[in-house]
Amino acid sequence: MAIIIDRHTETIVQGITGSNAAVHTKFMLEYGTKVVGGVTPGKGGQNVEGVKVYDTVSDCVVEHPNVTVASIWVPPRFARDAILESIEAGMKRVIVITERIPVHDMLYARHVAREKKVMIIGGNTPGLISPGRSLVGMLPKIAFGAGRIGTVARSGAVTYYIANSLNLAGFGQSTSVGLGGDPILGTNFEDVLRLFEEDPETDAVVMAGEIGGVYEELAAPFIKTMKKPVIAYITGKAAPQGKRLGHAGAIVEGNMGTAASKIAALEENGAVVAETLSEIPRLLKQALDGTH
Repeated sequence: MAIIIDRHTETIVQGITGSNAAVHTKFMLEYGTKVVGGVTPGKGGQNVEGVKVYDTVSDCVVEHPNVTVASIWVPPRFARDAILESIEAGMKRVIVITERIPVHDMLYARHVAREKKVMIIGGNTPGLISPGRSLVGMLPKIAFGAGRIGTVARSGAVTYYIANSLNLAGFGQSTSVGLGGDPILGTNFEDVLRLFEEDPETDAVVMAGEIGGVYEELAAPFIKTMKKPVIAYITGKAAPQGKRLGHAGAIVEGNMGTAASKIAALEENGAVVAETLSEIPRLLKQALDGTH
């Protein structure tokens, strides 16, 4: 069992005729992901990597009624409408690859999604992968291997590094989720931690946050209720106040969103916080062995 996506998940690609979406559609298909359709208004009837293109999500759903996941690859100014179109057409999970979506657009899309009980992951997510089963997004398959450790991170690069480090240490991943680097996210750490806690094929979770925002602090109280160990890491400990670190959401303002506040909240609620990324496999092994 995996969370969010598995080998049976049917998915569509919105913006599939764009160069980035087209090449990653190829990679997803090669991985075994069931990409059953693509959507680009005005380009219905075309094909991308053998995948039929539709003018609307609704048109696609008529021919593929079992599709439940959409990935969004459109320019930022079109992202809100693309998300809302997927929700209206009945998608249960929307993976938003697009970055730098206007804040009010994302706030509105998230509001609608929550009313409809739809999970949005992103914006600015690299996607997610259940190794050996399904991949939605742009995660490099070489970095991931099947196993029983769940991972969730804001940063794509950190997601790849953690997975590769776990593989080298003899661990694999049940599912790896990229939450995204934009300031407003559809899904938070607690949402994903809850799914991992309920997943019988996940033994422990590695959670990697970063400076800026309060997503990590908000998730911390839930960690205290979890039976599974959580190893955490916070990127950007040396970043100066007011300096953005890569992601639009990774910026410290005043005393909010600092590495120190996040680490304190996580440790107080039972997470084991790694000082460096390279420590994660050792701390994970100790936690699973009950020796930490």
